[in-house]
Amino acid sequence: MPVPMTNIGGIEVSRVICGTNPFFGFSHFSKAKDEWMQKHFTDERILEVLEACREFGINTTLSSPSDRYAKILKEHERQTGHHWVWMATPGAMTWDELKDQIKWTADLGAEFCMPHQMFTDSHLLLAENRILHAEDVTRTARDLGMAPGWSAHRPEVITVSDDNDYDVETYITPYNPAGFLCQVETDWTGSIIRSAKKPVTVIKPLGAGRVMPPTGIEFAFNGIKDSDPVAIGFMSPGEVREDVEIANAAMERRAAALELQFTRSKTALAR
Repeated sequence: MPVPMTNIGGIEVSRVICGTNPFFGFSHFSKAKDEWMQKHFTDERILEVLEACREFGINTTLSSPSDRYAKILKEHERQTGHHWVWMATPGAMTWDELKDQIKWTADLGAEFCMPHQMFTDSHLLLAENRILHAEDVTRTARDLGMAPGWSAHRPEVITVSDDNDYDVETYITPYNPAGFLCQVETDWTGSIIRSAKKPVTVIKPLGAGRVMPPTGIEFAFNGIKDSDPVAIGFMSPGEVREDVEIANAAMERRAAALELQFTRSKTALAR
């Protein structure tokens, strides 16, 4: 079954989003795994994963701005007619640098502009309850035709942004049962996500491979709002099929219909 949709800033977004860290070798695990991913994910293999996503109704992807990825998305659209909603996370350490990144993001055709954690978290001024250059970021994104948001690891970005009613449509933050890259305990993270005024896009539900899909995906969907999507990095078309079934089952409050993986140590269990 296709995944459900949500609406963020007037844009239809699938509640399962195609993450891209595996495509570009960001394993959050080891240099060796980074290098393996970079060699494995040719343009053709990325297209295979995107096509599997399309078959299950996934219409949204999340990544940093990338000329290569923009070309791959356009090629997939040429082949299938499937338009990808792109949540892009331009990164920089200063506002002057970020301005150019935001312009590049717009030129690539992204619908959402959500400055990466490297900018957002470093410009969070908790003592002053504000995000430095927030209005500059949101106004520039709007002027270039994109929906603004924040990508952050610090959950205070969400509360400070909500306090100031910044002109954003969504947030990005990690959320997984291992607490990987979560800045506070997972019960606190979940509470902030559920209390946010805008949809929160959850990333790293599997803790970059540290959590099994049934555990991480069920945890994510059980702890968020009905308007919140979850971004998952898929290693293959088969993982798309399995993870979408787990996600749909979690949203429908039922057990996922999956064939379990098998090793000899489970022989007695399988009798």
